[in-house]
Amino acid sequence: MLGLPRSRHRLTAALATLGLLTTGAAIQATVTAAPAHAATTHRILFDDGHAEEAGNADWIISTSKPDPLSQDSTPSAETDWTGALSSWGVALQKTGSYSLKTATSALTYGGSSTTDLSNFDTLVLPEPNTLFTTAEKTAIMNFVKAGGGLFMISDHTGADRNNDGEDAVEIFNDLMSNNSVDSTDPFGFSVDTLDVSSGYPAAISDSTNPVLHGSFGTVTKSLIADGTTATLKPADNSSVKGLLYRSGYSGNTGAFFATSTFGSGRVAFWGDTSPVDDGTGQSGNTLYDGWNDTGATNAPLALNATAWLAGEGGSGGGDDGGGDGTCTAAQLLGNPGFESGATTWTASSGVITNDSGEAARTGSYKAWLDGYGSAHTDTLSQSVTIPSGCSATLSFYLHVDTAETTTSTAYDKLTVTAGSTTLATYSNLNAASGYVLKSFDVSSLAGTTATIKFSGVEGSTLQTSFVVDDTALNVS
Repeated sequence: MLGLPRSRHRLTAALATLGLLTTGAAIQATVTAAPAHAATTHRILFDDGHAEEAGNADWIISTSKPDPLSQDSTPSAETDWTGALSSWGVALQKTGSYSLKTATSALTYGGSSTTDLSNFDTLVLPEPNTLFTTAEKTAIMNFVKAGGGLFMISDHTGADRNNDGEDAVEIFNDLMSNNSVDSTDPFGFSVDTLDVSSGYPAAISDSTNPVLHGSFGTVTKSLIADGTTATLKPADNSSVKGLLYRSGYSGNTGAFFATSTFGSGRVAFWGDTSPVDDGTGQSGNTLYDGWNDTGATNAPLALNATAWLAGEGGSGGGDDGGGDGTCTAAQLLGNPGFESGATTWTASSGVITNDSGEAARTGSYKAWLDGYGSAHTDTLSQSVTIPSGCSATLSFYLHVDTAETTTSTAYDKLTVTAGSTTLATYSNLNAASGYVLKSFDVSSLAGTTATIKFSGVEGSTLQTSFVVDDTALNVS
């Protein structure tokens, strides 16, 4: 924690002291606006912390972890990266629109590690073979609820590759039925205890579905080579939808590939790892090339689903996504990371800043409220219309830095409101060394125009800075 009072006037003072006010070019370079945004990069995390390489499995995009680019920074062929999922990873990398990483330790959400789920748009779970811990299940569920994408790829029952008594079927069902966030069939399906030896599940007819008809191609069939299916329960989650079915099945049974939504996030399920296996990997593994199977369209299915989970295309769930079927998934706040400077938001002078006295969580800009060490009030607000029928989640990252030494008295406070509802109040007692994710369900405001507001009030001595970054109001 810095513990130092700030000055809103340090830029002007510094320029005057240096005699730069007469050098227009120098001044303009110093206060230039934020650079234009680059094209959207979808951040995908592949899990390898739950025995995904046990036995003959090799469910990784590269042996270089967490960053596959360390193996080859410009892969052109799937053999440039080593792993049975390298075709998938290389295909995404070559588009220039994806940033890929691999997690090898416990999954967290709202932490400080580089592979914390808060740093990603989508989590891929390619046939995990060890149970998720209680903390991991909470992290996964909260990640999806706040707007993340979850790709669950199972295998057949009994595929216990590390002989610990658990297989992917049991692990996924445990995630959905035994977590601290929502254990009442949150995604609207369960994984079947089956071992289907072979087959080519066919896609339903839906020309508007972004997973079946996406930017990576059209999906007609997939592949089962010892896999399983899911049973759908639309009464529990109306957004669940089967996209490909085992031969002879339809409706709520025999779904080999299904999608759903939960909170502001998206979920996809695939009943077998064989379709994403590209047949090449680390020495000693017996692999199967389902990725290039000529009787199926597995590559477009994997790639379209990844794009959809990361936020592209329509909802892909029930009629039109979550809620009552009338909501289009979206992020509603303008300039959510403040990288466009003092635009869109209504803020006290100097609140939206790229001042180096407090670091942004991402990019250069953030909203810095208070931090003067004297009586002061700062505000930051934006009005947003939340469509009727939507589930809505407000999230932001908060860093509290203070010079106060008390452990019992809240001298300086930040209040967060949505409309007339106070969501939370933070103070100098919440000081921490880094940013912490905060998330709130604001679905009650659907159908209204509400003002999201941060109000910071500082006492007369000893500074407290409330620094906000990477806001979002996700609806689905």
